[in-house]
Amino acid sequence: MKTSTDRILITHVGSLPRPDDLVDLLRLQDRGKDVDGAVLDTRVSEVIDDLVALQVENGVDVVNDGEAGKMSYHVYAKHRLTGLGNANGEGVLGRKTPRDIQDFPEMDLERAAGGGTNLLQAVVCEAPVAHADKGPVVQDIGRLKAALSKTPAHDAFMSSVSPGCLMTYVPNQFYDDRDQYREALVEALRPEYQAIYEAGFALQLDCPDLAGCRHTDHQDWSDEEFLADAEKSIEALNAATEDIPPEAMRLHICWLNYAGPHTHDFPVKKLFDLLNRARPAALLFEGANPRHEHEWEDWAEAKINEDKILVPGVIDSTSNFVEHPQLISQRLCRYADIVGRERVIAGSDCGFSTYAGRKAVFPSVVWAKFRSLAEGAKLATERLW
Repeated sequence: MKTSTDRILITHVGSLPRPDDLVDLLRLQDRGKDVDGAVLDTRVSEVIDDLVALQVENGVDVVNDGEAGKMSYHVYAKHRLTGLGNANGEGVLGRKTPRDIQDFPEMDLERAAGGGTNLLQAVVCEAPVAHADKGPVVQDIGRLKAALSKTPAHDAFMSSVSPGCLMTYVPNQFYDDRDQYREALVEALRPEYQAIYEAGFALQLDCPDLAGCRHTDHQDWSDEEFLADAEKSIEALNAATEDIPPEAMRLHICWLNYAGPHTHDFPVKKLFDLLNRARPAALLFEGANPRHEHEWEDWAEAKINEDKILVPGVIDSTSNFVEHPQLISQRLCRYADIVGRERVIAGSDCGFSTYAGRKAVFPSVVWAKFRSLAEGAKLATERLW
């Protein structure tokens, strides 16, 4: 993950709004319906070209493909691994209502999630998991490289689901226990990670399970039980990426990307030991929304390894408020004061289209937020250099 010695760079977490016609095609594919592969491929390539150009135009330095070819950040894996298949019904199979939503029963999770929770076809593990087809990731890499040849950027990254995330959000109906399932995913996901690294892109590992599932899937566990399981997921991630240099990777945690009360979010200060043990050098985390902005004080008190780069979210991914550049600058300078200006990159709390078709933040507002992010990073740079 390249940093800069003379300015604050700008990136984001991954997913960006896709056009409605592409969403329609992705939903058909997600449900196992017949889709003209050539039509889908052409449209995805066109959208990635547009998204890369828009990122650069609006001030983003470290860009990606917007996850344009994926229905979501995790269930895309069913097209690449054996053993994962569609279940009966839509939505997320067997998932518990978040603990905070239970406290406020008049709140509708579907509305809080920006209409996103019912977009997906439920997926389960129903047979042995293994790597099956490298074609899709090779295609992803080719599309992003083609877009970057038309609109060069400072750097680029590509997202991939972590073993712990896939184990948590794609329920196990085959293995004897969680540990067996997670171990199988280490080997199954390794080829995708390696391909992204060898392509020259920073590999982003998406790990919402390390924080968000505490108040959802594992709300009945103790903190000790949760942290013990999270430690196993970090070990799995480290094993799956053992041949990739830490500086070529970034790790994203979040407390799930919906505009709810979040009154039961697990404190980030309880995760520092685990994050220090994770191999990826760059850490992407929520730092802008009203439930987590205060945690900069916890980061200030933490003993963060000197090889870690902080990529705090300084724009909220669930609100249509466009943050003022001066506020963004203030947030960035707080983190620069903690670890040094050359170890901070400006980011977003989470993706802006976690599921294709989700519109918690309107597309035009997303780009306005990025423009404000660029202005805020410039103000922070002027103060810090």
